[in-house]
Amino acid sequence: MDPTRTGPIALAETRMRWLDARQRVLSQNVANADTPGYRPSDLRPFQETLGRVANSAAMRQTNPLHLAGANGAGPQAQRERRPVERTIDGNGVALDREAMRIADTETAHQLAVGLHRRYVGLFRTALGRNQ
Repeated sequence: MDPTRTGPIALAETRMRWLDARQRVLSQNVANADTPGYRPSDLRPFQETLGRVANSAAMRQTNPLHLAGANGAGPQAQRERRPVERTIDGNGVALDREAMRIADTETAHQLAVGLHRRYVGLFRTALGRNQ
């Protein structure tokens, strides 16, 4: 069994790939801030992406005497559906909103990289290869 394909390492790698893709989308929004009629876009939240994978491996009630597990344990956040403010030329990019999203994405990326490094370090220590 390859420990890098399951558990925290795989989750950190999946999160980093999602954050990289989101950073590309957000940078495209900023690059088109002056393009008339441009509509900004964003990726689906990571929880939804992760939820699709988790639901396929969700716990099942195998005995009627056991408690039934909730699919998608935990409350799911409601996405705010506000109409995008547009400028006179029809552009919907708000640079302050995009800057906040980029900063949040960068912070989350740093966290995921740090966790990945820690877990890989633990495996190296366990294998006696901590150099």
